[in-house]
Amino acid sequence: MPPIPVLIAGDHFVTCGLVAEHLRATVGEAVEIRELTLPWPYTPFGPVAEVDEASGSEDELIAALDGVRIAVTQMAPFTERVLAAAPELRLVVVCRGGPVNVNIPAATAHGVTVRTTPGRNAVAAAEHTVALLTAALRQIPANHAGLVAGEWRSDLYALEHCGDELAGATVGLVGYGAIGSRVARILHAFDAEVLVHDPYADPATVTGRPVDLPELLASSQVVSLHARLTPETAGMIDAAALDRMRPGAVLVNTARGGLVDYPAVARALHSGRLRAAAFDVFDAEPLPADSPLRTAPRVVMTPHLAGATRQTAIRAARLSAEAVAAHLAGEGPDAATTAGPVAAAVNGRR
Repeated sequence: MPPIPVLIAGDHFVTCGLVAEHLRATVGEAVEIRELTLPWPYTPFGPVAEVDEASGSEDELIAALDGVRIAVTQMAPFTERVLAAAPELRLVVVCRGGPVNVNIPAATAHGVTVRTTPGRNAVAAAEHTVALLTAALRQIPANHAGLVAGEWRSDLYALEHCGDELAGATVGLVGYGAIGSRVARILHAFDAEVLVHDPYADPATVTGRPVDLPELLASSQVVSLHARLTPETAGMIDAAALDRMRPGAVLVNTARGGLVDYPAVARALHSGRLRAAAFDVFDAEPLPADSPLRTAPRVVMTPHLAGATRQTAIRAARLSAEAVAAHLAGEGPDAATTAGPVAAAVNGRR
């Protein structure tokens, strides 16, 4: 049997070379590898036609997909137009937790299975969450900036300026998937008390105390968000939710920017209702020049980098190669879904 054409539409994070290396190690000569390098992250991702968080153009992807049966990508825009122009295509593996750059109804209509690599950045995102959390509690970036500017703030030992410890603190986690559950395990090592709100989590598997959202907001010294962005969760931390939080609490978001009303957060920081906040994701990215967060006090921010580790890229390449191998072995979407870390099937073949 001749090798099956596979397009790797890589970028400068999950690179073509990295995916090709894992594909060759996993399926050997069963595939003929073709490569297309997309400009992300040197060029920001964004919407392309009807899909979001995509990189590259429909036209270049259509040209690269000529005769291709399997595609592996992190950011390529698999729109209705692209899928309609690729009649040989049967599998798209998206090297991320959610296929926001793929038109799933169109893929289903064209008989294309879409798989993802859930958990690929769980370690990185969990570690980054705790790093942001501790940086916000102790105001490390502000103290560093002051020292670089020539200040020596011994007055920060004054009780009113001191930070807080994680040991003994109550930390509420909204969402208990691959990232939230790992954050919980790390926090337990700090001797923090962990509360969890996730209506879809099995209480028997939760490392912490399951509670409803109002109790979590009212009881937690730190609230950390790890929920998916859905119509139900969009804007869940709004002005009313902030008012239900403990005075002087800390808010952390490394999940999705759409979960939070950021102008309301900025007001809460200015008023002192929130003691501090830490964010890696925003409702508009890149962060607009007029964002109220830029002038808010006691906020720690990073530019959507929680998953940016070498290990995340390697893990994404390995999981995507395993998903291709499962497809070539004839395993259906159900098998992929139940195969643990291999990949998750988003849809099935027609």
